Amino acid sequence: MDRLKLVLQYFQSNSESISNGICIVLSLISVKLYTSFDFNCPCLPQYNKMYALGVMFVPPVILFLLGVLVNRHTGVLMEEWVRPLGRRTKNPAVVKFLLSSMLQRSLLAPMVWILMTLLDGKCFICAFSMNVDPKYFTGIPNSTGLELIKIMAKVPCKEDVIFKNSSFRKAVSRYVRCYSQAIGWSILLFFIFLGTVGRVLKPCFNHATFLQTRYWSNYLDIEQKLFDETCVLHARDFARKCVVQFFESMREDVTVRMPLSSAFRPSTIRNEYEEEEEEERLHGITRHDQVDHLLQTWYECKPELDVTRMAYKPKVCITWEDINGKALFSEV
Repeated sequence: MDRLKLVLQYFQSNSESISNGICIVLSLISVKLYTSFDFNCPCLPQYNKMYALGVMFVPPVILFLLGVLVNRHTGVLMEEWVRPLGRRTKNPAVVKFLLSSMLQRSLLAPMVWILMTLLDGKCFICAFSMNVDPKYFTGIPNSTGLELIKIMAKVPCKEDVIFKNSSFRKAVSRYVRCYSQAIGWSILLFFIFLGTVGRVLKPCFNHATFLQTRYWSNYLDIEQKLFDETCVLHARDFARKCVVQFFESMREDVTVRMPLSSAFRPSTIRNEYEEEEEEERLHGITRHDQVDHLLQTWYECKPELDVTRMAYKPKVCITWEDINGKALFSEV
């Protein structure tokens, strides 16, 4: 149980871990779907290849699109790519890093499906049994009167009566399955070799540039997440303030006289304290047009990446005037 909690905490630690967990789940789903899928080749020359290649490549396309859809880096990538330049420059290296990270995770589940189909061999036999030259095999059925292409198209159907008491179908199936498995193992070996070479040669390149790119890609993700969380808090306080004001405007004044206790804290003091907290969380953004302007400014002109500059805090200035409108004195 403790190990399960540690695994869950790891996957909940950051968006990258969550993306890895989602990719693993999609890969397991692809394996489960393939093992539970009942593959039935139509055994017709005009449909075999279409059906088999559809089973081999259509589900990977769906899994790839799902991987792109659920990957958080997709949204961060597109927002960084299409946003106006504003006061913050765009870093092409960060965009490339996000794109590479998104593609790597999204391609995991489709590659698992394709490798499963190649190592199993059923789709490959259904698609390419008609391309095998039958002269290399003995025992071909010749008493049915069917064309040779139709006989070869029926090789994936082991229950067909034309192959009764014949080893021809098994020989052709074994031959095509060997090719399918050879291609599958070759693809797997290629990716393992590519990953090994990338891991070995990675320190040979400028590692500082890679660290900088990874840092700023994580920054974009965390910045957007914090902005969303802050918007939720602001919207909650804004809504609460509007609702309270509505009900207070409907309330009639009632005077209740009660003796003051030393342990009693006046509600006015508590309400003033709560209002100060709400005003602090609202950051002075208290009107509809201010909120719209704030969100538009964030989209069009994100702040510079410089936290040494203190943010400007607006001050309230009270000015006393006489009956003619002339300013007597002001106080901040």
